[in-house]
Amino acid sequence: MTKRDFWRTIKNYFNRKQAVQLGSVLKKSWVLGAVFTISLIAILGANLEPRQVNLQVGQVATRDIQAPRTIIDEAATAKLRQAAEEQALKLIKEDPANYVINREIARAAADQVELVFQVISEALVEMEQPRLGEAGSITEQRTRIAQEAAARIEEISGAQISPWQLVALLDSTQSLPRLQNIAATLLNTYLLSERITPENLGEVREKLERDLADRLNASLPLEPVATIVAGLLRPNLVLDPDAVQRGQEIARQSVEPVRILKGQAIVRRGDVIDQEDLRILRELGLQRGEGGLINFLGIAILTLIMVALLGFFIYQYEPRYIKDESLLALLGLVTVTTTFAAKILSAIPWPGIGYIIPVAFATMLIAILIDARVAVMTAVFLAVVVGVVAGNGDFRFMVVALVGGLTAIFSVSKVSQRSDLMRAGGIVAGVTFFTILGIGLFQYELSVIKQSYLGLVNGIVSSILAIGSLAYLESLFGITSAIKLLELSNPNQPLMKRLLVEAPGTYHHSLMVANMAEAAAEAVNADPLLARVGAYYHDIGKLKRPYFFVENQFAQENPHDKISPSLSTLIITSHVKDGVEMAKEAKLPQVITDIIQQHHGTDLVKYFFHRAQENEKDGTIEEQDFHYTGPKPQTKEAAIVMLADATEAAVRSMQRPTPGRIEAMVRKIIKERLDDGQLDESDLTLKDLDTIANSFVRVLTGIFHARVEYPDKLLKEMEAKKGR
Repeated sequence: MTKRDFWRTIKNYFNRKQAVQLGSVLKKSWVLGAVFTISLIAILGANLEPRQVNLQVGQVATRDIQAPRTIIDEAATAKLRQAAEEQALKLIKEDPANYVINREIARAAADQVELVFQVISEALVEMEQPRLGEAGSITEQRTRIAQEAAARIEEISGAQISPWQLVALLDSTQSLPRLQNIAATLLNTYLLSERITPENLGEVREKLERDLADRLNASLPLEPVATIVAGLLRPNLVLDPDAVQRGQEIARQSVEPVRILKGQAIVRRGDVIDQEDLRILRELGLQRGEGGLINFLGIAILTLIMVALLGFFIYQYEPRYIKDESLLALLGLVTVTTTFAAKILSAIPWPGIGYIIPVAFATMLIAILIDARVAVMTAVFLAVVVGVVAGNGDFRFMVVALVGGLTAIFSVSKVSQRSDLMRAGGIVAGVTFFTILGIGLFQYELSVIKQSYLGLVNGIVSSILAIGSLAYLESLFGITSAIKLLELSNPNQPLMKRLLVEAPGTYHHSLMVANMAEAAAEAVNADPLLARVGAYYHDIGKLKRPYFFVENQFAQENPHDKISPSLSTLIITSHVKDGVEMAKEAKLPQVITDIIQQHHGTDLVKYFFHRAQENEKDGTIEEQDFHYTGPKPQTKEAAIVMLADATEAAVRSMQRPTPGRIEAMVRKIIKERLDDGQLDESDLTLKDLDTIANSFVRVLTGIFHARVEYPDKLLKEMEAKKGR
């Protein structure tokens, strides 16, 4: 086997091993997802199939039957709303202000005027051409023509004009067009401007006749035209359709839905079942063969869809969580627990119970312990759950749950300590309160407005639950939240106070490394808070023997001058092991312990290795005895702390640090760690390393900037002033 084949075999072995490990992790994730889904279906589907009955109209109930859930009685609500609309219509009809002039009546009257005068014109033509062979004189024929025309006019307009009036009108042959115009204009004016009702119709007719008399001179026949116009004048008011629709809509909205509350008695023992009882039993799914398994199947389908969407979201946008069993278990536990709480609370037969289901508690925890984007999707998921469990699909509970959950996520985005969760709870309480109030105003439901105080209860209870459970969940799942890291960054922490007192040089060095690590982590999209806190604690192992480290040797002898290089190496490298032990004793988070263990990787203690080589010329020195035990940094944050630790110490030892020399030193150290393979397992790219170098140079240049050299004379004057 060649050397190349050997290394290919080794590589393939590890690739297969990683694939097996990845498959095992994914398999466990699928198992967790299945348990999560089954638990949700079991909780949501519990008690969906109560004791059913098989009753018919006219039968006698053998037991009391109660509603298993709250529903809206649509039929009863519709009846009440119809009655309210009818009452509103009655009141609208009684108010004259709700009537408007109907322009269609004016247009119809204009058409009738035209038809009436057309009949008159046709009668005039007949009078001028007597009917040959018809019995009677011309006068009798004219009378018959006038009678026929009068009958047609009455049929068209309802105006009862006498034949002799019509004859007088027919005698005004030349004035007919003018009379028609005057009649049409005057009638149109009155019908479009006067509010004519059956009560004032007579008065308006008298007024119209006076106006007509003023327009006609003495030579024109007033009476027949007045009869025609008065006959065509009629009430012109109709109900305003907008006013009717508006009034009926207000009346309909004022009726609160009739709710059959959970636990309410539907039928008492001994009652005779009527059609209404049977209808309610069917709507509740209590009539045998209706509901039951169908409802359970619907719940199962809806749950599978929501879980699938949540899982796909995590896989698509946060795939790293798929491989983290503890985070998936935490997500499942919080979601299932909240769903179970919703189910328990919904068992209380009270209409407002859905407003206090603590969805905000769940989203607070997920946003703090896992991720804000996952929390947003979880808020949507739990809002649907609340709608199904507490409101039977009622959108009000869903909206309140969604708004409260999202507000909680935004409220904890800048939480720096656990007490800030109370502030977040107050924000959730206020927003939820106004959400319920807005829904009540929108639906014109006084009962919902009265229940708006439940939003305050929801927010406060959610924050209390989050504060109480946060520490336990962090410990149970080994998760380090931003709150925990911020608490550890407090200088009053015991280990930090010990560093300050017992190893002040190491303490100052750690602060410098923390500043560098935070700036670099932020630049490469790592966790800057984790990098800072990890840098604070990375050298706590030096507390065991602080005087063996040069930064704590203030004008003292160096103890390493009196011991062998191999022993010095053992002491120096043991500060990593000591730090891990102290971290475990102090119960520091595992991520911090990992940074302590990995911040030197498997690096060589060069100084003592070279001293050992100088002392031992026989070649018996083994280089492996002068290496740190590792492991190499496994995360970006651990690698950044390693680089910051090395570069800060190197730059501090420079005699005249200038920006150019600082940058050269930084890049030299980063290159050495890269060439030595210390960064191979940290996921840092070459671009990241360049960005880290620039960040280090910026911070170090600001710290080790050039000082102004004072003249000797000025220094003596300053010392003399101090002595006064």
